[in-house]
Amino acid sequence: MVEGVFLIPYLICLVVAGAPILILEVCLGQLASQGGITAWLICPLFQGIGWASVIIVQFLNIYYIVILGWALFYMFASFTSELPWSRCGNEWNTPNCVDYTTSAVNSAVNSSSVNTSMVNTTISTIMANMSTVPTAIASAVKVSASEEYWERRVLKISNGLDEPGTVNWDLALCLLLGWIICYLCVFKGVKSTGKVVYFTATFPYILLTILLIRAVTLPGAGEGIKFYLTPNVSRLSDGQVS
Repeated sequence: MVEGVFLIPYLICLVVAGAPILILEVCLGQLASQGGITAWLICPLFQGIGWASVIIVQFLNIYYIVILGWALFYMFASFTSELPWSRCGNEWNTPNCVDYTTSAVNSAVNSSSVNTSMVNTTISTIMANMSTVPTAIASAVKVSASEEYWERRVLKISNGLDEPGTVNWDLALCLLLGWIICYLCVFKGVKSTGKVVYFTATFPYILLTILLIRAVTLPGAGEGIKFYLTPNVSRLSDGQVS
């Protein structure tokens, strides 16, 4: 955790590189009234920049469409009376799964009393047979219900590269739906894209405003905001600032 120090390099990069490059691309596009490749014919020496931009955009499309597929999966899964990732006891959960209710009960029990004799007996038993230590540690590790839903239901992660498994058809269909949505937004050209932008440019801000109002009304919100916006300048030399 590096507190709010990440805002400093972020704003520097935004002012020095991000905003100028964006303005350059917009101005060049308006001046030439051409696409990303042909616009650079104004200076053939830099035409490779246009090709590089188009290639990068294609890779970004492949990357972000996967995230859109995940979002669609969660959207469809949320159309239930009880969110499937809020509780354990589902077919994809393991014995190590713990939900919010179970965690709260265990915390109350552990904070009320500690049975030292049981702890000593358990330690003695484990020390007597060191071969059981890995198993004991593995069984003691608790995983949240939401994490198990993500890894074992959504992604269906296998045990390794030697077990590729089968096609995850649920996610594959969500991915296909994402591509179809993108196609419907752009297949009529710039005019249809402009109409779509009216929604895509305004709805996220409305949603973020609702989430912001909800977040600042939660207990401890002030401390979280203070931690987020208070920079620790000494961490600027850390290469892991994020």
